[in-house]
Amino acid sequence: MADSLIPTVVVDDVHITYKVDGARTGRGSATSALSRIASRRQAPGVREVHAVRGVSFAAYKGEAIGLIGSNGSGKSTLLKAIAGLLPASKGRVHTHGQPSLLGVNAALMGDLTGERNVVLGGLAMGMTRAEIRERYDEIVDFSGINEKGDFITLPMRTYSSGMGARLRFSIAAAKNHDVLLIDEALSTGDARFQQRSKARILELREQAGTVFLVSHHNKSITETCDRALWLESGTLRMDGPAKEVMAEYERFTKKR
Repeated sequence: MADSLIPTVVVDDVHITYKVDGARTGRGSATSALSRIASRRQAPGVREVHAVRGVSFAAYKGEAIGLIGSNGSGKSTLLKAIAGLLPASKGRVHTHGQPSLLGVNAALMGDLTGERNVVLGGLAMGMTRAEIRERYDEIVDFSGINEKGDFITLPMRTYSSGMGARLRFSIAAAKNHDVLLIDEALSTGDARFQQRSKARILELREQAGTVFLVSHHNKSITETCDRALWLESGTLRMDGPAKEVMAEYERFTKKR
């Protein structure tokens, strides 16, 4: 149950815009770029994307909040803004504690072994070396990396995308977070890993953390989250109980 007196994230009329380079020039492009910088001209083909448009909400301790919406609706962009990785063009994001965006804070390196990446990822998530040593076996077991061989001793570049995603989640899940932001992590792995992941999210909530989850698997949202935010074309279309918001979203997608 969320503690309505203790907000962890407040998003206040946030707009996020960024520029996309839609065209690349060939020979002489460096000279052209310097010329544009000197004259303050915008590169040809560059367009501005208004990814998030006036979104406002507050999140509280103990909540698990699903972010749903069509592809390109601004879900991942909003997560990055809450994590402090993207500046708001307008409005403010206020957070209590340090938000952790899964897959960014646990930034793993392909040329290093899985075991070295556990150490690197743990340090990136703010764990001490002693904490990492204490939780190392738990992290590896949770990920299931070694269920079909000693993969934890191999370079990360030899892993499938699913194995890498499972290890990232396992590193992040080994630490308690004030705010944990998860982008599509529960869509990886087999049913057993997905159940372990959902159980860990429930534990994080019970320890007064706040969890944001982006997933295209509707069942993951309704089973894991008690609240959902529906973004469409960068705007907040609905905010309410996860099952109610999901039902409206499914009706919307069937009409399209």
